[in-house]
Amino acid sequence: MSDIFDSFTKKKEFLVCIDSDGCAMDTMNSKHFYCFGPCMIEEWDLLPWKDEVQRRWNEVNLYTMTRGINRFKGLSMVLSEVDQRYKKIEGIEELSVWVNEAKELSNASLSQRIKEGGGPVLKQALNWSVKVNQMVEKLPESEKKPFGGVSEGLWAIHQKADVAIVSSANQDAIQKEWEGHGLLQYTDLLLSQDCGSKAYCIRRLLEKGYRKGQVLMVGDAPGDREAADSNGVLYFPILVRQESYSWNRLLTEGLKKFVDGSYQGAYQQAQIEEFEENLR
Repeated sequence: MSDIFDSFTKKKEFLVCIDSDGCAMDTMNSKHFYCFGPCMIEEWDLLPWKDEVQRRWNEVNLYTMTRGINRFKGLSMVLSEVDQRYKKIEGIEELSVWVNEAKELSNASLSQRIKEGGGPVLKQALNWSVKVNQMVEKLPESEKKPFGGVSEGLWAIHQKADVAIVSSANQDAIQKEWEGHGLLQYTDLLLSQDCGSKAYCIRRLLEKGYRKGQVLMVGDAPGDREAADSNGVLYFPILVRQESYSWNRLLTEGLKKFVDGSYQGAYQQAQIEEFEENLR
């Protein structure tokens, strides 16, 4: 885990960390619309309520303050509501307990819990998660494109700062998507889910000698903001449903304030308030 950080060298005074899915790449909506939600509806036989359930899945995972939540936490939340409103979900309590108590929420840790005697609902959850990954792999390339303004924004940022992709997505997928759209040339480092949490990655990068007021996290979800806050660095939000507008604002307004030192304070607070209001 430390090798990639050890090999990275600070080149500029400033550092900008950028999330990938739903922030730079327009991939998050399609994954939830065509993979996560439909696979859940199929796995738990929820076809009679598919529109309502898909709408609620989207609210939890895309349009409210739980945007970017871990897939298993999202699953537990939505299935708990389904259990109360539409159909009895056998074993929902066991799923909720695992989600709340597991040290790691991943396919590997879920598989281990099943080996230790986990019930049928956990097997369903694993089956769902595996199917989701398979469906994501099959998404057409037309569903994996950057938002408008990303290329121009990255070019401008890279003139002023070191640029690190800091994402919880799969490394191979990030590399393929960013390289395919000519974006990787504007970055200095790619940190994916295998490198640790976003908060951990930012902390390790700060060890390279950046001042906290000269590090900016660009993200679209509350988890990105939390990763920035936990390290005392700045945060610029990409607003869901207003992504191109946000990238244009970063290019024409936010970047200048970041570099001249006027970003922190009233300007950042205004961005955060708008971000929170947009996800209510």
